[in-house]
Amino acid sequence: MTAPPKDLVVVLPGILGSTLHLDGRPIWEPSGGAVLNALGRLGGRGIRSLILPAGIGDNPADDGITPGQLMPDVHAIPGIWTPIKGYDDTLKRLRALGYSEPSAARPGNLLPLAYDWRLSNRYTARWMAPIIQRELARWRSQGGHYADAQVVFLCHSMGGLVARWYATHEGADHTRKIITLGTPYRGSMKAVNQLVNGAPRLLGRLGATITALARSLPAVHQLLPSYACVIAGTGEPTHLDPGKLPDVDWAMASDGLSFHAELEEAEALQDDFRNRIHPIVGTHQPTATTLQTNGTSIWIHDGYDGNNFFGDSTVPLPGATPKGVPLDSNIIRRVPDKHGNLQRNKAALDEVEGILTAQPVVIKGPKLTEPSVEVPELVHPGEGISVHVAVPPSIRVGLHTTLTPDDPTSRVRGRTQVLRLKDGEARAHFEDVVPGSYTLTVSGTSPSAAVASVTATVLVWDPDFTLDS
Repeated sequence: MTAPPKDLVVVLPGILGSTLHLDGRPIWEPSGGAVLNALGRLGGRGIRSLILPAGIGDNPADDGITPGQLMPDVHAIPGIWTPIKGYDDTLKRLRALGYSEPSAARPGNLLPLAYDWRLSNRYTARWMAPIIQRELARWRSQGGHYADAQVVFLCHSMGGLVARWYATHEGADHTRKIITLGTPYRGSMKAVNQLVNGAPRLLGRLGATITALARSLPAVHQLLPSYACVIAGTGEPTHLDPGKLPDVDWAMASDGLSFHAELEEAEALQDDFRNRIHPIVGTHQPTATTLQTNGTSIWIHDGYDGNNFFGDSTVPLPGATPKGVPLDSNIIRRVPDKHGNLQRNKAALDEVEGILTAQPVVIKGPKLTEPSVEVPELVHPGEGISVHVAVPPSIRVGLHTTLTPDDPTSRVRGRTQVLRLKDGEARAHFEDVVPGSYTLTVSGTSPSAAVASVTATVLVWDPDFTLDS
C-alpha cells in the first residue's frame, strides 16, 4: 500500500468562499446552487450584520460571526466579487491523491481551512497560525517519514494573499510551497470597480447595503491593484492614488496598497521565496486592467500600456503575476478559463497534481484552441444571456455553448447552441431565463475537438425578488 503524501496541504478559498455563522446559526451558506435563495435569506438585515465597524484595521470583528467550512457550491454576492464555483471538486482531487482530513482520533494531511473573508488578510494569517501549526505537529508526531513534514498551501483567489502573508510572517520555517489559482498577487481592477461604483443598479435597494458592506471590508481594499494601472494622457501608466478614488475611504485604500508593499518587501528578504510560489493563472478572457479618472468618476478599460494581456475575467495578467516576474515567465502556468472556475478546472488541477507529486501528470496533447468568452455576471430575466466568443481568425473549429441551471431541483432544462464562427467571432443568446444561478460553458462540439473548455457563472436576478429589509 502506498504511503500517504508527506506534507500537510492547507486549502484556502477566496473571498466569499467560506460559510459564515452568526452565534452558531448559518448566515452565509448557499447550497445546491440556490444563490438567490441564500441572498434572500441573508437579506438587508443579514448583509448589514456583516458590515464591519470603521477603523477595524487588522483586528477581529468580535461580532459573533465565525467561519464554518469551504463553500461546496456556487456562491456570490454581486457587488462584492465574482460568482465562484465551490471547492468540492478541488477536495475530491486531493483525496484521490491520498490526502485526508484530520479527525479527533487521527492526524491528517489535508486541512480545508475556512476563514472570515471580511477581515484583514494580515489578521487571518495570524488567526490561522495556531490551527495550522497544531495540525502540522499532529501529522509530524507519526515520526519517520513524516517527522519533518512541511506545509503546502493550495489557494484560490484571495486565499493566496493570506498564504503569502503567513509564509513571510508566521510560518517561513515550515512552508514548502504556495500553489495559487487566480491569486491577485498585485491586485485586481475588480476591487476598484466594486468600491468606487458600488453594487449593480439591478440589485435595487439591496445594492446600497451591499456597497456599504464592500466599503467596510479590509479584505476588499487589500485586493486593490498595486501595479501601474492609471492612464493619464499619453504618458506611462501610474500607480493608484488612494486620495483620487471617489467615495473610497482614503485610510482603508492606503492600507490596502501598503499591504501589497509590505508583503513584497518581506518576500524579497527570503532568498528562496520565488522557488516556493507556483502561480496558476486564468488567461484569454476579457478582463478590466486599467482606469482613467477625473476625481469624481472612473472609466475602466481592458487595455494596458497599449496592449491587452487579458486575464481570467476578474484578475488581469499584470495583477496575477508576482512582482518582478515577466508576464511571459515560465514559472507561470496558464489555463484559459474564468476566475470562478479555476479551482475546479481539470487542466488547472492537473497542474496542481504535478506540483504536488513533482512529476508530469499527463503528456501534453495537441495545442488547444483557447476561446475568449465574454458573458455578463448579472442580468435581468427579461434581458436573457448574451455570449460573445472570439478565437484567432485563422482557426477552424466546431464550438458550442451550454447553459445549465446550478440548482439541481430546478425544473429548467439545460440548453445548447452551436456557435458559428465568422472572422474568428461568434455570438449566442439564451432567452426566457428564469431567476437563478447558471453555468455557461463554451467547448468543442465533439470530445475529440482540440478546444479548451471555458466556464462562467451567470446570475439572473429579479429586482422584485422578496428580501427582508
